[in-house]
This record gives sequence, structure tokens and C-alpha cells, in this order.
Amino acid sequence: MAIQDVPAPMTGTVKELLVSVGDRVSAGDELLIIESMKMEIPVESPVAGVLAEFVVEPPGKIEEGDLLLRLEV
Repeated sequence: MAIQDVPAPMTGTVKELLVSVGDRVSAGDELLIIESMKMEIPVESPVAGVLAEFVVEPPGKIEEGDLLLRLEV
């Protein structure tokens, strides 16, 4: 299987993880919530696959482009 890295779309704080390692996800499924400038922004899966690893945990601070998670596709 190939690995798909999912980067942070913006700077903020990881507020909540919505899925668990091993979960099968579809393209467009919400994976986690980032809080930025007092707004909650969902991060969606770019592809269908299985969640292989979360690289971040709440309430971790992130910068735009930081690796959030990896999907097996």
C-alpha cells in the first residue's frame, strides 16, 4: 500500500481527533479539527484509505504545512 501524507492547511492548534488509527475513511471525511483565529476548521481526507498514524495530538500547536497524519491508500 502507498502512504498519503496529510499536511496542515493553516497555523493553529489541534482541537479534536475525529477518527482513530485503523479506521477506514472516504475522501471528504472529516479527520480532525484545527482551531485557528477562534474558528474551528475541519481537515478532510483527500483520498479513501485507512488511517495509519496521527503525527499530532490535541492540544498540539501546528504550523501551515506541518504533517498531521498518514493514510494508507
